[in-house]
Amino acid sequence: MIKAVTIIGARPQIIKAAAISRCIKNFYQNEIQEIIVHTGQHYDENMSDIFFREMDIPPFKYNLNVGSSSHASQTAKMLKRIEKILIKENPDVVIIYGDTNSTLAGAVAASKLCIPVAHIEAGLRSFNRKMPEEINRVVADHISTLLFSPTTTGVHNLNNEGIKKENKAPFNIDNAGVFNSGDVMYDNSLFFEEKAKNISTIINDLTLEKNNYILATIHRDNNTDDPKRLNSIFNAIQRISKENKINFVIPLHPRTKKMLPLNIEKNLYNSVFSNTLIKLISPVSFFDMISLETNAFMIFTDSGGVQKEAFFYKKPCIIMRSETEWVEIVEAGAATICDADEKKIIETFNNYKTIKLNAFPSVFGNGNASEEICKQIFHTFGHL
Repeated sequence: MIKAVTIIGARPQIIKAAAISRCIKNFYQNEIQEIIVHTGQHYDENMSDIFFREMDIPPFKYNLNVGSSSHASQTAKMLKRIEKILIKENPDVVIIYGDTNSTLAGAVAASKLCIPVAHIEAGLRSFNRKMPEEINRVVADHISTLLFSPTTTGVHNLNNEGIKKENKAPFNIDNAGVFNSGDVMYDNSLFFEEKAKNISTIINDLTLEKNNYILATIHRDNNTDDPKRLNSIFNAIQRISKENKINFVIPLHPRTKKMLPLNIEKNLYNSVFSNTLIKLISPVSFFDMISLETNAFMIFTDSGGVQKEAFFYKKPCIIMRSETEWVEIVEAGAATICDADEKKIIETFNNYKTIKLNAFPSVFGNGNASEEICKQIFHTFGHL
């Protein structure tokens, strides 16, 4: 039996891991033993433990409880603790997801011990190396043995960096296997959408009208920690809500909640918090998030994952960053990069509200990415 150690730590990784764990349970429970290591990078109850319960993810065997700190300090804590676990468990493969510090630490710790790494969501590039996530994903890709890209663009990015799709087995760190697997988040969106309708009551709880509110998520430190950018974003939200008499729902990331009173102007802060059209709420469960996304009129976000989910659920998306890893959704016209530009955010909103989008081509696979990934992991390491 293959022993796989899965490294997760942030909310999106927990969700992505659900698709792989579900596939192992359904099709490979006698072939793949999965051991889950939770780094504790997201340590808030609403952003971590609840997802395990709601999505029926197997309980983690280890929780590293690293919590929040600087990038270097957090990654160093993870490296030290992951190394001890990998020496103890001696797995055949380490599975990592995305581009967080947990991703980087898992990849580096495994590669130093000559343990193969399987990187799910490989090949994504913003081409902005000022983003910590960009460094994490580049390093992780170049020390992985199996790279599973959700899109053809990701495969092309890897090819341009010398990691060729044409590489043949046997795969190793110097001869990595590259696969256009599709997106495990698309698997999850299909699998859980109906369940969310039956479980979530958040639309009624917040007295929202379907297709008549905007969902906004803001969490990246270059937005929350930069007063100019944060003021610009919230000025746009305030103006749009008042001028259009439309609700905004904003689940507040802990960082955003902390920085709002520090970094936006006092008058704007008071206006936002007194605006009954702006609902600032605590982080929500996975099924509540699906419900908010599927019932929204439009989505504003600086999150990579929420951009995709907007696309899955056919919602126009305003990207509050200067770039995106998901160029396909921008090229299709389903999303627009507005950065933290108040004027552009408002102009793009006004444009989207006057047109009906049909720009949602199938670019993220056919909903069976987890099966493709597990099959390849089994084929690669099943002889061990």
